[in-house]
Amino acid sequence: MRYLTNKKQKPPANREIIDYDISTNIDENYNRLMQLLESCSDAVIRKFSFGNETETKALVVYFDGLADRIEVEDNVLRPLMLELKMVNDTSPEQKEKDIFTAVQDRILLIGEVETISTLQEVGHKISSGDTVLLIDGFSTGLSAGTRAWESRAVATPDAEHVIRGPKEGFTETMRFNTALLRRRIKSTSFKVENFVVGRVTKTDTVVCYIDGIAPKELVDEVRTRISKIDVDGVLDTGLIEEHIEDEKYTIFAQSESTEKPDRVVGHLLEGRICIIVDGSPMALIVPTTFPRFLISAEDYYERYVPSTLFRLARFIAFWIALLLPSIYVSVVTYHHEMIPTDLFLTIMAAREGVPFPAFVEALLMELTFELLREAGLRLPGQIGPAVSIVGALIIGDAAVRAGLVSTPMVVVIAFTGIASFVTPAYNAGVVVRIARFGFLFLAAFLGFFGIMIGILLLLTRMASLSSLGQPYLAPFAPLRTGELGDTIVRRPWTNAIRRPFMSGMKNLVRQKKDNSNGGNQG
Repeated sequence: MRYLTNKKQKPPANREIIDYDISTNIDENYNRLMQLLESCSDAVIRKFSFGNETETKALVVYFDGLADRIEVEDNVLRPLMLELKMVNDTSPEQKEKDIFTAVQDRILLIGEVETISTLQEVGHKISSGDTVLLIDGFSTGLSAGTRAWESRAVATPDAEHVIRGPKEGFTETMRFNTALLRRRIKSTSFKVENFVVGRVTKTDTVVCYIDGIAPKELVDEVRTRISKIDVDGVLDTGLIEEHIEDEKYTIFAQSESTEKPDRVVGHLLEGRICIIVDGSPMALIVPTTFPRFLISAEDYYERYVPSTLFRLARFIAFWIALLLPSIYVSVVTYHHEMIPTDLFLTIMAAREGVPFPAFVEALLMELTFELLREAGLRLPGQIGPAVSIVGALIIGDAAVRAGLVSTPMVVVIAFTGIASFVTPAYNAGVVVRIARFGFLFLAAFLGFFGIMIGILLLLTRMASLSSLGQPYLAPFAPLRTGELGDTIVRRPWTNAIRRPFMSGMKNLVRQKKDNSNGGNQG
């Protein structure tokens, strides 16, 4: 039995007040809200009366700091208390109907007005910045959109710098982020579906896609996976990412994260789906493939020749960052014949007096470099870069002077670190940082044979993964020759006739052929 109208009845001990419906008795609603919002000093509950011929009791409730107090006073309280003319009708039922209808349709001067019927909805609405109006005699309340909390302004993303292209980045306010996308996609085909995730936090989460381009089966799968998330709170997109990915126990990210709205729009136009969580400036892109992590948004703003060269350099840097320390250890330990004699003698002369084998030497330098990198990230912005750079110089020089490491090893680790910073996506950088240690161990025990085993295991593992059912190594495995023109190289826009293939996609045509405006003339 629901706790509805009996003022003396107390809710059962095993039931929360928030589980009950809105009562027709305004005093009862007031008492329930006072219990529900006990110890909430930022909650504002205002009882008042409105009307000329007969006074009707009502109350408004909102959270100070989330709702705009001026808008509440000017567009909710003032019209009700000063401007409402009660309908004089002899029929009580018609009179009550006219009161609620007049308030909802003609009095509230706010664009977003919704009806609610439970205290759980009241709690969610006011926690989202809305103002709830309850009227005596009605078991339905009104929610008015009065959100006006403080938020960070739109700024340049810290982790995704570009020279040419849009500089805007997402903020922690979800509606700002969806507005940045809506401004770039001026079409009603752009859909934004809302979900509430988290039993306690009730975090607003939206799924964005372009209807007619994104495969319907993919959209349904994302909806299903998000709907199944049952957790007490969501603070960032990272929790959503772990709950919807295909494989949980792997170092490979199966969704792409970005702070750039233009990058999200580019993915949406290719049929992918974007997930945005209120309170997080990072948007998730699903599905994704590993080669996408090595592609920068700036590739599509520069002309295709320099963009292709930069992308090739990025792929080469990825393999350098992954394999260079292990190759050096293999050559020094096992495969002396693989390098010129003069270079080998120079390396051996530099290593003379070093008490550790090449593997231990590389392992110590890699650990030191990773610690310095983490220290630079965690320290305040003003001193973090200085500590990481100066620390690397001082520690490296001191280690060489003390005879703990050789000069060639310092050069190898430094070159490896520079190559690892070339990767535009942090997700791919994490994979390189972790896998590099595995290759070091294989090189120390098996040399080049161990490195080849590691590469085969790495590629096999990546080929076995999928991102929401899409192959993780596409278009290399399975091989799709038509998409290779926008993977390792960047084809000209005039040749981008078709979108990248995804299972279930029906709209594959991106632009008409011969859309180059006479590009080869002259």
